Amino acid sequence: MNTQTDCAPAGSPRGSFFGWTLHGDGKNIRPGAVVAPEERLTWPRTVGIGMQHVIAMFGATLLVPALTGFPVNTTLLFSGIGTILFLLITRNRVPSYLGSSFAFIAPLTATQAEGFPAQLGGVLVAGLVLILVGVLVKSAGRRVLDAVMPPAVTGAIVALIGLNLAPAATSNFAEQPLVAAVTMCAVLVVTVAGRGMIGRLGILIGVVIGWGFAVLTGNIAGDAGDVIGDAAWFGLPEFHTPEFHASAILLTLPVVVVLIAENVGHVKAVAGMTKRNLDDQAGPALIGDGLATTLAGGFGGSGTTTYAENIGVMAATKVYSTAAYWVAAATAMILAFVPKFGAVINTIPAGVLGGATMVLYGMIGLLGIRIWQDNNVNLTNPVNLSAAAVALTAGIGNLTLQIGSLELEGIAWGSVGIIVGYPILRWLFENIGEGRDLSVRDYHLKS
Repeated sequence: MNTQTDCAPAGSPRGSFFGWTLHGDGKNIRPGAVVAPEERLTWPRTVGIGMQHVIAMFGATLLVPALTGFPVNTTLLFSGIGTILFLLITRNRVPSYLGSSFAFIAPLTATQAEGFPAQLGGVLVAGLVLILVGVLVKSAGRRVLDAVMPPAVTGAIVALIGLNLAPAATSNFAEQPLVAAVTMCAVLVVTVAGRGMIGRLGILIGVVIGWGFAVLTGNIAGDAGDVIGDAAWFGLPEFHTPEFHASAILLTLPVVVVLIAENVGHVKAVAGMTKRNLDDQAGPALIGDGLATTLAGGFGGSGTTTYAENIGVMAATKVYSTAAYWVAAATAMILAFVPKFGAVINTIPAGVLGGATMVLYGMIGLLGIRIWQDNNVNLTNPVNLSAAAVALTAGIGNLTLQIGSLELEGIAWGSVGIIVGYPILRWLFENIGEGRDLSVRDYHLKS
């Protein structure tokens, strides 16, 4: 038995692709050590940790289809398949679960009138674009991303995507205000006061509490019990084919910016926690998530992304073994063939969704602000300030304009506007405005 754990150079996997090395005795983790991606604990412990990863991703992954009307079981199936693809493409070096991306909620909500096939077309195209970005990053390095989408731009797009959803949250909240208030308060209390894994599952626990309150107070659909009872225990998920509508595609494409930020951030987080150099995995990670999103869009599932929830589980357990993620993916795929499970999720009332999303959508918006903070984006710089101001107003106000027969909403206008407008404003500042007279040092301080 090979018990080697700490002598491999950073970033160097050991053994064959599926030949995880046993960490120590497989039962204990030495003080200060972590279970590396190419290591594992004993299989019973690995299975238990893998199941924990499934629980961690449930709240977010299942909330997306619940909010957008996508089939729950199909989304769950492709999150499992997507996770396996991601692990294969990153050669088991980047532990991650690919669950439903919250960033897709806004465009999927905005394009519901165009029909489910058109929504799937938008998801599929977004996946293809993410694959292309991944190939470019793999060949040219991250400097391509930094040049096209600096933090000032990325943060604004992430913020406007989340805050664009505010009216949907308040509308659901107003439909069942008491249920929504109980749900929101439960989410807030658990998230803030909960410790460890409990705190990370704040949204899921809050939804369950709100759901239970809705049942007790008669605020759930009268036929919910019959719907659950009639659903089979075993059956195939629903599969659908996409259609390609320009308006739906253009509204969905800005999500790619969020997926890039999430995937690159995930790779950096894992590298920091495992003390590995994973710079070469940014491109493969984007390709893996792009392929997973493309596949989901091609058959009826929602787009995917790497999950911060599972980062929390790894930080708490100190287990970064990719073996646990193979277990998690297999578990999700098995649950996808239980229609009764999807029927239960579909009984969540509007008030519960409204209460949860009052918190959730704001969190998505504030992730953009966090990108600005983490990268020291200076909002006294007129370029950053002006570009972000226009983009956020277009996104939050849901600016809707028609070009011929094509109608575009705030997410598209805000995202495209800042991607195109930012370099123009920067050029004007550097060559005509105040930036022309600044020293190099002063310019960087103002950027």
